[in-house]
Amino acid sequence: MTDMANIPEGALHGIKVLDLSRVLAGPSCTQILADLGAEVIKVERPHIGDETRHWAPPIFSDNTSAYYATINRNKKSLTVDITTDAGQAIIKKLAIDSDILVENFKVGGLKKYGLDYDSLKHDNPRLIYASLTGFGQTGPDAARPGYDYIIQGLSGLMSITGPSDGEPHKVGVAVVDLFAGLQLTIGIQAALIARESTGLGQQVDVALLDSALAMLANVGMNHLASGKIPPRLGNQHPNIVPYQVFAGQGKAHFILACGNDSQFAKLCDVLAVDWHMDERFTTNPARVAQRELLCGELSKKFSEQSRTYWLEVLDKAGIPCGAIHNVAEALAMPQALAREMVIDFAKQGSPVRALGNPIKLSASPVTYRSPPPKLSEHTDSTLTALGYDSDMIAKLKADGIV
Repeated sequence: MTDMANIPEGALHGIKVLDLSRVLAGPSCTQILADLGAEVIKVERPHIGDETRHWAPPIFSDNTSAYYATINRNKKSLTVDITTDAGQAIIKKLAIDSDILVENFKVGGLKKYGLDYDSLKHDNPRLIYASLTGFGQTGPDAARPGYDYIIQGLSGLMSITGPSDGEPHKVGVAVVDLFAGLQLTIGIQAALIARESTGLGQQVDVALLDSALAMLANVGMNHLASGKIPPRLGNQHPNIVPYQVFAGQGKAHFILACGNDSQFAKLCDVLAVDWHMDERFTTNPARVAQRELLCGELSKKFSEQSRTYWLEVLDKAGIPCGAIHNVAEALAMPQALAREMVIDFAKQGSPVRALGNPIKLSASPVTYRSPPPKLSEHTDSTLTALGYDSDMIAKLKADGIV
C-alpha cells in the first residue's frame, strides 16, 4: 500500500476545478485532475448527492458505496440546488475563481440556469468549460441522452465483442465512459496549455459516441480499408494468428499472443512441429486465412499439458503468453502492489481501499490526499471562502439551497 505521508504537491497544484458532473464519465475525469493535484469542488444535490452514492451494495464500513468511491477521491463535496437563483449565484461565484468547469448535462441543460459556457465566459474569459455528453454539442443527435451501454451498441463495439456464434456482448466495465473521461482530461490539459499563450479559455466538447467510434481503432480501419463488416471473433484477433485464448489440460485457459512470424517459428519449436515451414502457415496473412485449421491443431497440442507447463515453456522461449486472472488475483499481483495500484486511506481514518492511478510522474507524482467525501462535507468551508457568513449559510440550509 502506498505511503501517503509527506507527499509532494501534484503537477496541477493551484488549478481549481468546479465539478458539475455526476455518475462515471465526468467524475472519472475530475478524479484524474484531482489526483494530479488540482483542487476539485464536486457539486451535488442537497440531501441526495450523486446517485452513485446509492448504487450499493457493496459498501465500505462507513457506508461509502464502492461505485462512488471509484471516481470521487481527493474532492470536496458542496451541495447546491442549482435550479434556484441563490444556488445559481453560488455556482457563478465559484466559476469566476475556477480554471476549469466540468459538466455532463444534456446539451443546453445548463443554459436555462445561466451556467452555460457563453454565459460564464464573460465573467471569466480564462475559464476552460469541459462538456461531456452522449453525442456532442453538434449534430442531429446532440439532444439525445447518452448511456455507456447504449453507446457500446450504437458504435459497433458490441458487434465485435463476444463469441462468434453468440449474441453481441458489452465490455465488462463501462469502458466508453472511462475512455471519454480520459479524452476529456486530455482536452482540458491541452486547453490549459493553449491558455498559457492566448490568455483565454475555451470549451472542450467530448462525446461518448465519438469516443467509442475512435476506440474501434484497427477494427474500424479494417472496414474503411476493405469495405467489409468486421465479424465477431470472440477471443481471437482479427489481424493476427495465433493470438487468442487456448486451454491446457483440465480446460485451464491462458492467452497466447504470437505477434509475428519469428514468434510463430519459436512456438513451433516448443511444440516440436514444423508448421512454420508449411506454406499454409509460414506468414501471418496465410495463418489468418487458415485460422480455423491452425488453431484447431494448436488446441489439440495444448490439451496435452497443463496451463502451468505451457506458460513456463512459452515464457522461457520468449513467446508472449499469460494467465487469465480473476479480479482478486489481479489486484494481489506483486507487480500491481509494487506499482501502487491498490491504495489505502486508513491513515486518513477511512476504511476505503481504492484502485490507484496508473500515471507515474517522477517529479510531481499523483497524490492521494483524501478519501471520497461525505455528502456536503465541505459546504460550510466552501461558502465561507466565497464570503458567506454563518447566518447566510444557515439561511441557505433552512431554505434547502445547500
